[in-house]
Amino acid sequence: MIITKLSNNIDIKKYLSLLNVSDGGQNILQNKMQCHLFYIQDLKVEAVNILKQDALSIGADLAVPMGVISASKPLYDCILMGTSKHIKILSKKEKAQPFGLKNLADQLALFLTIKKKNKTSIMGVINANEDSFFKDSRFNDKEVLVQIEKMIKDGADIIDLGAVSSRPKSIKVDDQTEFKRLKNIIDMLYKNKIYEKTTLSLDSYSPLSIEYALDNGFKIINDITGLENQKVIDLIAKYKATAIIMHMQNNPKNMQDDPQYNNILDDITQFFKQRILKAKEGGIKNIILDVGIGFGKNLDHNLTLIKNLEHFKHLGFPILLGASRKSLIDQISPSLPEDRLSGTLTLNLEGVRNGADILRVHDVYEHNQALKVEEKLKYI
Repeated sequence: MIITKLSNNIDIKKYLSLLNVSDGGQNILQNKMQCHLFYIQDLKVEAVNILKQDALSIGADLAVPMGVISASKPLYDCILMGTSKHIKILSKKEKAQPFGLKNLADQLALFLTIKKKNKTSIMGVINANEDSFFKDSRFNDKEVLVQIEKMIKDGADIIDLGAVSSRPKSIKVDDQTEFKRLKNIIDMLYKNKIYEKTTLSLDSYSPLSIEYALDNGFKIINDITGLENQKVIDLIAKYKATAIIMHMQNNPKNMQDDPQYNNILDDITQFFKQRILKAKEGGIKNIILDVGIGFGKNLDHNLTLIKNLEHFKHLGFPILLGASRKSLIDQISPSLPEDRLSGTLTLNLEGVRNGADILRVHDVYEHNQALKVEEKLKYI
């Protein structure tokens, strides 16, 4: 007899197929082999005790603080742990319970609807300004076409073009200056039909530049203000384009002045829900969500978001991660932007494991290679 301990990150379906388990059996067993953890805040003490008993009765469990049995406080935090099968059963059982458990049941059921992505897309960064934080992403009119062609060859699925720096302490550029930086590049990309080779994205929140780009082959608008401007919404809807809704606390000039959150995952979730509703009401159908790494977040905030990207999947839209060469790496291992590739790869691969669908990066070739290796590992 030989016993082998398997990784929690194996391709479950592959191993069950190797055992020649029936299709029906595979569906049942996969639910038993996928484990989940849910951190639940401010649950009524009565609900905590009910949930604890119900979880134990089916083989799951609930980690609770001391004092729950004596009900020394009205509200408690707890951690629910169980397989997909356990959570599915609990989401049905708790629907009949009082003390807010019906709402909890609905939320648990929603998390179970999350589908695994097939492929992680790579978005290559191109800057048409002289003050972006990473100098190697800056290109003039003559260089940009060559660099985009290289990025496409290296594996970029999307090219994100911007002309305004949004680094901390940066000052807003007027719309005319931004448009002047972009116009010749957009014209050149359109003339060379780059839109037929890759998907073009514009990193902007200026209606002037956005309309021109959408009229010349661009399909995505990457808005760091999260669709704050109704004119931007109207344009994206008019051209049936995709909107990237990014979260940012305050603005680039002051966003890093001691950012604070009550609960960063929930605070950003509520922001996304509001902006998604605004987008849908404005006629936008295609949405991508970006948690905004470095935009009004400290180091712990950023790392918490990367570790818990899967939390945002229940909103039903692809998740973009933009951590490439950012200063959180310097806070962990002091370095200049040009020396942060290895840290970037570590953060982005962790993000992929936790649900990122799109990586916004400066180094396309390296990320394409890393993703291929990561994908191969997943299916061994």
